[in-house]
Amino acid sequence: MPATTPVWDPHQYLRHAGHRARAFLDLLAHVPALPGEQDGHPRIADLGCGPGNVTRLLADRWPTAHITGLDNSPQMLAEAEPLAGPTPGGGRLDFASADVLTWAPPEPYDLIASNAALQWVPGHLDRFPAWVDTLAPGGVLAFQVPGNFDAPSHRLMRELAGSARWRDRLAGVLRHEDAVHAPAVYLETLAGLGCEVDVWETTYQQILQGEDAVLDWVKGTGLRPVLTELGEDTEPFVEEYRALLREAYPARAHGTVFPFRRVFAVARRHP
Repeated sequence: MPATTPVWDPHQYLRHAGHRARAFLDLLAHVPALPGEQDGHPRIADLGCGPGNVTRLLADRWPTAHITGLDNSPQMLAEAEPLAGPTPGGGRLDFASADVLTWAPPEPYDLIASNAALQWVPGHLDRFPAWVDTLAPGGVLAFQVPGNFDAPSHRLMRELAGSARWRDRLAGVLRHEDAVHAPAVYLETLAGLGCEVDVWETTYQQILQGEDAVLDWVKGTGLRPVLTELGEDTEPFVEEYRALLREAYPARAHGTVFPFRRVFAVARRHP
């Protein structure tokens, strides 16, 4: 578990908003009708909502729903707050501070969704029983998490953090082994809770634009614990890491290809 809670930069995160949102749209395409749609007002939670850009996609899909985005980052919530209020379809969008590690649903939900957030929650499998128990009959738990912790972007980051120059300052800052589980683990866990489960994985062949595009990507997500821990003394680490990424992900005329594996799960509580 990171020694320091990462400080998030919403603007850096949103620089690749299109690629980040695509996986959430693919997830939502597999979510069945919600029980609350029958009376027109589904109750939805978005765990780890970040700056709210994908929370709005929930309102597009369920325009009459009451949707609450939850996050523990003041920076992200401040960016999301202007989106709060009534939605054009007659629903409502609001945001609240919460730690997903300890969050307990205060009421029944028709959908608990999460987009690329559970990898930051140690032991998130242990949270599933409480979340499923709070779903309305026929309600859904749906999430996607990155499955690329063995990719060069993460492997090189961990190797550099563990090198002689940096290990004293960065030991224990980056997680790997328990961050995300194999698809089969999610399937067995959720099926064991009595859910109808659909689990799959996809590797997106993303083409990123701009100089040092992969570095720019990870500055918004996976590199945040390192940047937070090093504070104002980040440049030496970033420069070493930049050189490694340039070799692992060479820029081409059409951009930089950044393969990105993601794991998806949609679990429906039996009616």
